[in-house]
Amino acid sequence: MANPPHGGVLKDLLARDASKHKELEQEAERLPAIVLTERQLCDLELIISGGFSPLEGFMNEKDYNEVVENLRLTDGNLFSMPICLDVSQAAINELGLKTGARATLRDFRDDRNLAIITVDDVYKPNKPKEAKEVFGGDEEHPAIKYLYKTAQEYYLGGKVEAISRLNHYDYVALRYTPAELRTHFDKLGWSRVVAFQTRNPMHRAHRELTVRAARSRQANVLIHPVVGLTKPGDIDHFTRVRVYQALLPRYPNGMAVLGLLPLAMRMGGPREAIWHAIIRKNHGATHFIVGRDHAGPGKNSKGVDFYGPYDAQYAVEKYRTELGIEVVPFQQMIYLPDSDEYKPDDEVKDGVRTLNISGTELRSRLRTGKDIPEWFSYPEVVRVLRESHPPKFKQGFTVFLTGYHNSGKEAVARALDVTLNQQGGRSVSLLLGETVRSELSSELGFSHADRSTNIQRIAFVAAELTKAGAAVIAAPIAPFHSSRQAARETVSQYGSFYLVHIATSLQYSEKTDKKGVYTKARNGEIKGFTGVDDPYEEPEKPDLKVDLETTTVRSAVHQIVLLLESDGLLERL
Repeated sequence: MANPPHGGVLKDLLARDASKHKELEQEAERLPAIVLTERQLCDLELIISGGFSPLEGFMNEKDYNEVVENLRLTDGNLFSMPICLDVSQAAINELGLKTGARATLRDFRDDRNLAIITVDDVYKPNKPKEAKEVFGGDEEHPAIKYLYKTAQEYYLGGKVEAISRLNHYDYVALRYTPAELRTHFDKLGWSRVVAFQTRNPMHRAHRELTVRAARSRQANVLIHPVVGLTKPGDIDHFTRVRVYQALLPRYPNGMAVLGLLPLAMRMGGPREAIWHAIIRKNHGATHFIVGRDHAGPGKNSKGVDFYGPYDAQYAVEKYRTELGIEVVPFQQMIYLPDSDEYKPDDEVKDGVRTLNISGTELRSRLRTGKDIPEWFSYPEVVRVLRESHPPKFKQGFTVFLTGYHNSGKEAVARALDVTLNQQGGRSVSLLLGETVRSELSSELGFSHADRSTNIQRIAFVAAELTKAGAAVIAAPIAPFHSSRQAARETVSQYGSFYLVHIATSLQYSEKTDKKGVYTKARNGEIKGFTGVDDPYEEPEKPDLKVDLETTTVRSAVHQIVLLLESDGLLERL
């Protein structure tokens, strides 16, 4: 490919010759296949499209070592982030991965063959060195956790020959390859483009920052958000893209273009900022905004930032000439209510009145339904955020009741179901232990493994219903701590989870058992019965503990309702 109009040699690796493409497709079907993870798919997509130019594949050991130590490939090109295909020992043995071998790279989502890699080498990386040199060495850094807990023990290097691009079904018109984006800029007549990297929703301060950057450089704006993998806990990209789309008309005279970047971020601060600059140059940008704590993961458990606030700016500025893209450094934008304007932090004089809403405060206002002022964000942006993040009294939740058979948990669950349905405001789903056993887990027995699988299924259903805004009441015995904790983690991704221990004693539960189930268990007619010949691990820190030997079902339900109300889940408009 010839040098593109905005500088740099762009390498798009997709096979375009029809006969060559067919040949690769047929070969891919015969070769052993490496099924790629989500992060590996993000990396491959940008290798194929030229977003990671000059890379033509995953780094071999020599390139990996040079990048880790010196921020360069062995050919001397600047590159700051290791792009590696991690594989397990089992996969190496099973697939026969060795120097000279060829393997298919396959998408785990739809089993499509995406590319063929010719193996340069298979090597064991120096993970401690990578952690220290690339990410700073703090074991709490998310990239370092990934390196040790998720990434496999070996890396496989080699060039790739692309067969297909990844299939995307969302925002297809906004997913520009570097070549497509450069062509789009040419069509618009843009010769100077300021790129803005973001993984968060944009508000008025971000709009002011990007407009100032464009004005100072006589340029236009590329809003280039990451829609691959970002920091755990970030707002989903669907919501963010709707925010960016709502914000675009606020830019004067078509000043801004929105394009999506399928990048798997590492949150690597200074190293990542250099990497981002290379990627934006490949996409045709001439300028790149680097703000405060660019691509930093925030604070560790001790409350200390992983990187200095302007380390990323210094790092990119150091390689400015070599990068071929101009850095536009910006400090935090501050709102001045008396003049109704935003200014960079370093331009605000002492004593001038300022206002600010932190990310924590914004989440709190969304959660409680409190007002978000127009000086902070535009009404159309707030509307999108409220649709995706309704206040707590409109969110789903799960009440998970655990206790012995005949402890009264089913009676509490049924009464709570009636109470919440009477109040209205959201749908209510009741998942009783016996119902779940007959409808979802009829093939399962009562071994430890089968009991855990049963709870996992309940948690999956509860999580999906919670995500949809329902109130879920689950009432299995759930005798094991590990299963209850796993259920909490599954559901908590989508809403509040409350573990309620119906702490009625085994003796009382057995004494009041009118169906005689305990008697059958004592006589050996039922095997693996909790409390008789199978253990029950009492919850150590439940959200609520209720003993129906000393209180009534009505009182227990009232205590649960008070718990929900105290967390804002039962408020009304």
